[in-house]
Order: sequence, then C-alpha cells, then structure tokens
Amino acid sequence: MSKFTLKDGTELYYKDWGTGQPIFFHHGWPLSADDWDTQMMFFLDQGFRVIAHDRRGHGRSAQTYAGNEMNTYAADVAELTAFLDLKDAIHIGHSTGGGEAIRYVAKYGKNRVSKVVLISAVTPYMIVDDNNPNGVPLAVFDDIRFNTANNRSQFYHDITFPFYGYNREGAKVVKGIQDNWWRQGMMGGIKAHYDCIKAFSETDFTEDLKSVEMPVLVLHGEDDQIVPYATTALRAAELLKNGKLITYPGLCHGMPTTDAPTINADILAFIKP
Repeated sequence: MSKFTLKDGTELYYKDWGTGQPIFFHHGWPLSADDWDTQMMFFLDQGFRVIAHDRRGHGRSAQTYAGNEMNTYAADVAELTAFLDLKDAIHIGHSTGGGEAIRYVAKYGKNRVSKVVLISAVTPYMIVDDNNPNGVPLAVFDDIRFNTANNRSQFYHDITFPFYGYNREGAKVVKGIQDNWWRQGMMGGIKAHYDCIKAFSETDFTEDLKSVEMPVLVLHGEDDQIVPYATTALRAAELLKNGKLITYPGLCHGMPTTDAPTINADILAFIKP
C-alpha cells in the first residue's frame, strides 16, 4: 500500500500505476480513489500514468480532525504531486474533487499541469446567495450534515438513489454500484466527512476558474440531482478563459460510473495529443 506523509504528519494513501503522461484523479465526497477504478484501467490501457489519492479523512488516508477544507486539500495535492514529480499532468476531478482540482491548479499547477477536466463539479460554488440566486439552499446541506453526523450508514445507502439517478422511473438499479459507494464512504472518517460538506458547498472557486490559463473540459449531466448543472457547469464554462463544455441530457451525477464509456471517450478526445 503506497502512503505519503505530509508535512503536518497526515498520511495520504495513493495509487500510482504505469508510465507516460500522468493523469491525476480527484474523487468526490465522501468517496475514495476507488471511485476511479474504471477510468484508471481505461487510461492505463491508453498509455497514460494514472494516479489517484484518498483525500485526507477519506478512504485509507488518515482520519484527520483538522484541515478538512479546500485550501488544505489543494496543498496536500501539491505536496504529493511534487513528491511524485508530476509534470505536464492532466488533472481530472469529480464533484468535490473538481473543486479540489481547480484550487490546486490555480494555486500550484502553473508549471506542472497541462489540462484539466471537471466532471459534475461543484465549481464555481453551490450555495444560494445574492450572486447565485438559483443555488442550493443552506437547509439542504444542513440536512446532509445532520444525516452524516447521526445516521451515516443508512444515509450513505439512501443517497445513492439520486446520485446515480436510480430514483428515476424505469431506472435499472445496480446494487453492486450502490454497495461500492457505501463501502467507500464508510471507510472514511466521520469528522472529516462532516467538515467536507462545508468545503464542497460553500467554497467559492470563481477566482480559481478565472485565473486558469490552460484548457479545461467541463462535463456535466443535465439530470444531475446532487450538483445542478445550470448553477455550476454553465457558470464555470463562462468563467474559464479556455473552457469547453459538454452536457449530457438525462445523465446523472455519478455518470463516470454509470456511463463510463461515454465519459472516458470524451476525456480521451480532449487530452490525447
């Protein structure tokens, strides 16, 4: 098992397979590097070096009490990518991982990153306010906080229905996918997961998006019930200097899993030299 010790003593778990141009994957809340299994296998076979880490407090990384916020997440990635000496890297983030990826690239990635892919990402920010009148009410995130703190095991099962669109009429529910989501979630630390809800819902990535010069691909399902695409992907694409937007009618928040062939093909077309 590969682990890297950060300057503050926190241990991060990571996978690092293959050779070639590196792709670094950033997972969503409250999951782990395992959520990228399909993409890791696909892009490894395409000749890329693939890397994915478990964010602090998630998966097999240390169950941290402190530092469960975006600036520290980005700094953690900066330490790990420097240790691995990643250059000309492609960073791909899903959901919360999209925020982590763009914060890292904006603050630390200028000389190390060539392209970015944001999938179902929380960028620029989710919560409703005067500048984001169609955003998500705070009460929604308070409910997630309450259930994470008091009913985590059942909540991590129930949330898979909207996450994968399994609550839609005619949807084919795949229990193995639900179980894998629950498994990843329950591996992490409850305190870190609780804190991360504020990180993914209230962090403003507007200036990060505006500052990034390299090409950024924004992918989002139009039936995303977790991170509504109109308040995130459409706005993110407008803020980027060199952004490309693809939306998918009918696809859900968990589309990297449910529709991996489509998502992988679009990423490959964007990143392939």
